Amino acid sequence: MANETTPFLSGSTRRRSFSRFGDDVPSSGVRPSGDSITNIPLALEQWHRRSISNQSEVARDILPRRRSGKHRTAKSTGHIGVDVGGGSIQGHQRVRSFMQTVDGSISALTPIEMGRHELYEELPFLAIPGLQKKEHNLSVAFSSYAAALDALETDEYLASTGKPLNAEEKEKRLSQMSLLLLDELEVDSTVVTTPLIFAVLIASMLMFNMGYNISVMNAPEPFVFPGHSTSAWSMAVAAFCVGGPFGSVLAGQWADQRGRRGALLLTTWLFIFGGLVQSMAPSLSVVILARMLIGVASGASTVLVPVYLGELAPPNLRGVIGTLTQFALVIGIFFADLVGFLFANANQWRYMFALTTVMALLQLALTPFLLESPRWLLGRNANSSKARFIIKKLRGFRYDEEVETEVNHYLGAAKTQGLDGVDDNDSRSSSYDGDWEDKENPNQPNNKSSQNAMTEMFADKTIRLLVVSTLVLQVANQLSGINAVFFYSGLFFEGVIDNPLVGTTLIGGINVIATYVALLLMDRCGRRTLIMWSSAGMFVSCVIIVLSLKGYLDKLVALGAVASYVSFFEIGLVLVVAEMFEGKYVTSAMSISSQLNWTCNFFVGLLFPYINKALGPYSFVPFATVLLLTFVYAWIWLPETQGTTPEELQAKLIKKNVNTTYHNMDIEGTVSGGPPSQDEWAEALASMQSYEDNAGEESVVKSQM
Repeated sequence: MANETTPFLSGSTRRRSFSRFGDDVPSSGVRPSGDSITNIPLALEQWHRRSISNQSEVARDILPRRRSGKHRTAKSTGHIGVDVGGGSIQGHQRVRSFMQTVDGSISALTPIEMGRHELYEELPFLAIPGLQKKEHNLSVAFSSYAAALDALETDEYLASTGKPLNAEEKEKRLSQMSLLLLDELEVDSTVVTTPLIFAVLIASMLMFNMGYNISVMNAPEPFVFPGHSTSAWSMAVAAFCVGGPFGSVLAGQWADQRGRRGALLLTTWLFIFGGLVQSMAPSLSVVILARMLIGVASGASTVLVPVYLGELAPPNLRGVIGTLTQFALVIGIFFADLVGFLFANANQWRYMFALTTVMALLQLALTPFLLESPRWLLGRNANSSKARFIIKKLRGFRYDEEVETEVNHYLGAAKTQGLDGVDDNDSRSSSYDGDWEDKENPNQPNNKSSQNAMTEMFADKTIRLLVVSTLVLQVANQLSGINAVFFYSGLFFEGVIDNPLVGTTLIGGINVIATYVALLLMDRCGRRTLIMWSSAGMFVSCVIIVLSLKGYLDKLVALGAVASYVSFFEIGLVLVVAEMFEGKYVTSAMSISSQLNWTCNFFVGLLFPYINKALGPYSFVPFATVLLLTFVYAWIWLPETQGTTPEELQAKLIKKNVNTTYHNMDIEGTVSGGPPSQDEWAEALASMQSYEDNAGEESVVKSQM
């Protein structure tokens, strides 16, 4: 029956084989419940990425002591540090933790490995800014959850000796084990290998090139084919946004067919070719075509870079790496403004366009260091030796056992994050990922699409408001007018300051600083709060800009107001779609959001010169109207989108694993010792199988008697 232990666990001989308390100690395991796991220890709330040595000191301070006052700390050999009536549980070899699910299947994972597996399953394979809070909350939730199981199992054993833990000792042990496990889980966020560094560097260059091409048309506008019409120039600017949606759609197909690495190389070649055509263009019409091609490369970059890096990085590093790529984007915008001082003139403007090719060629020279995504390789062949070799290099593993555990994390997460049996890697359901082949029938067509996924999300009442909010905020993101500043700030600052390029460059520099401040605020404030502050601050900035242009305020105040406008945008309206949805919905939500964002961006790039010409000093009034409506929507309808708290995540873990039985939740031993050996586990499994075979034969004999 589902709730009964299997024969090998109910027999005392077999139970002794799995006990962490000694060879002669039976164990029936423990199960999570709301009564036994109720809250996050206070010690975790005060945890702030201490060094391992400092963390060990904290752990020693709160290590549980017996009533007799005797105390024994954990040894590097994995002995558990609990004194029992003058003696201690020691002298046994550390054995592997394991969990038995309701269907009787067994997984041999240490508590640390269980925690990492949970992170893989719950976090999307995307490197995007803003995930750090969710990553940390998941680590805190699992650390508390596993520590509670450890304390339950320890108390169960000590109760059998007549000396159970009292309330104070339980709390101390829970705090100690939580801290030890959390510190171990967070190690992934501080350990970075050289291959991963090269991957981040090379992929970030794509985002840098994209940012560069967002702003590159600003400074040289008066010198590029003088005499061009407003419509021709606005089309040249907006053509970038025409290619973007096509690139984001095509990127999924390239990633499926060529692999993530191959798709990145193809995107690099598009930047090379587009930059060459643009720098050698004989007319503005050719510039428009080149901008469209560069837009395709940029759209593909927005898809490929977060997916590629998310599939290479461990879960605890995806948010940090996403932050670096966001910085690469805004630094690219700033760099285009700086370059304008050198080349924005009648004789050298083509050099500005040629830099797109130069940067892409530099990236191409570094591609021998670019590794293929192990997730894509495992999707094509779960037994891929190449994927295992890459994982070993990326993680710096020394043992094959560690590699196989990591492979299982990848494969398990792929199944968990699938939508209705379809993995989120399927590019036919989302342009954001690649295809995991059907091993039984690889030629079988798949009818899933992003439209079907969106229909399913709208049908789910629990996330319907989040879906609507995502679409509303994507529209607000672009119709707030932010890219009108980056596309046309030179046009806007004419008459405001003597050299418009100085104003443009100041705004670009402030944008970089504001991005850093915004990334700090993301982990400290709720998203709804930030969106309301952002839209309100941008609205007030728009009002000040209009008043300044009308002459009621000094025109230099307009420059400060634009700086304020850009800064407020960065703290709130830079959206993090991935943290709003479960892993199985993330790629579909991001796909439709990307298309909508590019479409709105196109209209802003195309129409702002006409708006500026028609409205003059009132040109920011339409943007102010959108921002006011955004504030009202956020105030009345927008739910908090930052993500679930550690308490909510822990409750989800309890519900998910309510029928799972855990054995040997030895956090102390697995943290203090080295990589566990599989020998004892393999021997125990063989013994278990032998026991079940013998038990089956005995039952057959009895039935025949």
